[in-house]
Amino acid sequence: MAFDGIVTRAVVNQLSQLLTGAKIEKVYQPEQDQLIFLMHSKEGKKKLFLSSSSSHARIHLTEESFENPVQPPAFCMLLRKHLGGGRIKSISQKDTERIVEIDIQTTNELGFSTNKKLIIEIMGKHSNIILIDVESGKIIDCIKHISIDVNRIRQLLPGKMYEYPPSQGKTCLFNVEPPLLDDCLSLPLDLSKKELMNKVEGLSPNLAESICLIGKKVGNIYQTLADISYSISDNTKKADTNSKSDYISCSTNFDEVNLLGDGTSCFVYLDDAGKPCEFHVFKLINFQEACNVQEFDSVSNGIEFYYKNKSESNRVKQKSSDLERAVKAVLDKLYLKKQRLLEDIVKAEAGERYRLYGELINANLYMIDGKSSSVNLISYYDGSEVAVPLDVRYSPAKNAQIYFKKYGKAKTALKEKALQLEETDIDISYLESVDAFIENAGSVEETELLRAELIENGFLRKRKNSFTLKKGKTKPMEFKILGKYRVLVGKTNIENDLLTFKMTSNKDLWFHTKDIPGSHVVLFTEGLSLDELEPEAIYQTASLAAYFSKGRNSENVPVDYVPIKYVKKPAGAKPGMVIFTNNRTVWVNPKLPD
Repeated sequence: MAFDGIVTRAVVNQLSQLLTGAKIEKVYQPEQDQLIFLMHSKEGKKKLFLSSSSSHARIHLTEESFENPVQPPAFCMLLRKHLGGGRIKSISQKDTERIVEIDIQTTNELGFSTNKKLIIEIMGKHSNIILIDVESGKIIDCIKHISIDVNRIRQLLPGKMYEYPPSQGKTCLFNVEPPLLDDCLSLPLDLSKKELMNKVEGLSPNLAESICLIGKKVGNIYQTLADISYSISDNTKKADTNSKSDYISCSTNFDEVNLLGDGTSCFVYLDDAGKPCEFHVFKLINFQEACNVQEFDSVSNGIEFYYKNKSESNRVKQKSSDLERAVKAVLDKLYLKKQRLLEDIVKAEAGERYRLYGELINANLYMIDGKSSSVNLISYYDGSEVAVPLDVRYSPAKNAQIYFKKYGKAKTALKEKALQLEETDIDISYLESVDAFIENAGSVEETELLRAELIENGFLRKRKNSFTLKKGKTKPMEFKILGKYRVLVGKTNIENDLLTFKMTSNKDLWFHTKDIPGSHVVLFTEGLSLDELEPEAIYQTASLAAYFSKGRNSENVPVDYVPIKYVKKPAGAKPGMVIFTNNRTVWVNPKLPD
């Protein structure tokens, strides 16, 4: 995990300098596992972000804006009650564990001063945020309740005494002695890394590997650890040290050790696609050559950049996968409904024979004795012999009436089933288009807009803690083709309608993949006719339309294009559903413009 005990110490050092004495003004809980504290400090307004996510737990300052639920969760209301108006006395870390403690002085309902402690445990799937009463040592509440059914050793529930997580028997970084690491130097890199992590607290695998690489190079792993210890130690500890060389008595070659950095910056490592793959406050030698490095002078800024770009895609994937499952479940029901309707239509079409049976019985009443279960009659349509089943309980005339009644039902059923089939096909087409948008969604906001659209159209139920999405907050994506043509792409069906019918002129070109769900794409022609446009502009816009469709991962995708004036919306049609004429088709490969 990138957020190890060393990163935690660097964050704590930064927060201690900036937030000690700060007043807590507001508390928000944008997600079930996230908290935002708005504070007024000596440095001005600050925003502290806390997360107990199982995959992205962290604590740092942030400048990002978050959407908050209409109704604050219970834990958020409790924090507002206990911490609102309180002042931060201190921010500390337990040894070099990923446990941050924020001591807060506040007042109770009677106006007496009380002390509370907010503990942030950054421990993967066991991460938690716990509020404790300092005087009693009892848990007031926590963002995740851990009962005895979940953990027999350590429960986290309101009213229980708070206990630290069980120790793993590792040595705190500040207490490491040279003999502890003697074995690490002689072992191969993989084994020395594991041995170092097993003995020293708070090291991530990548940092441990970098330490071993440098340690083996200078011939002393303890020297590298001591340099890290000095760099992340608090100001008081540094003030008591006359010089770095006095503090690290065994250091002999600081130029080699300093390859790791000084622990005050943050290094984010990006892959070839520009996506972050790791970060740390010290340089990770094993990532230096394989990745591009982006350095931040603030620990919080680097962490925020990493998680915003890393976790955003995961959050989008998580949100969109939930929505995609819901849409697919509705689609499966509609596919089944369509299959059954088709079967019913086939049966209803077979009902034409009932009319023939009834007519033949009426035409041959004198020939039927009424005692046989069937009778062979000659059809006056083609002269063929037809075996007509009879119910011996009724007279021939009554049998004819029964057949005419069955024919009437089949005829009505055929008409009604055809209407239901048409409505089902419309719903399927609409949901398939939404499914394409979900698949190509690039932000959480887009998935929430799609969810709101499905709720509005009656395909999903409204959730209790649904987010309020402001109308007009989002707008279609914009691209430039050939450096001069403006192209807009809808991200939802509602945006498709807005783009096609509200933001364009009759001469602009409208693009959509042929018989494939996707976005509406509009090329603004600036008054040029279709013949005056550069062919390359049409091909690049068509490639863009193919990219934002269900055919993104295909080749040679057909794309229709037509002037906007030929695109119409039928009365009562669902969002994004249109009809068009006079279209032309090009075959392109999905691609974003250069």
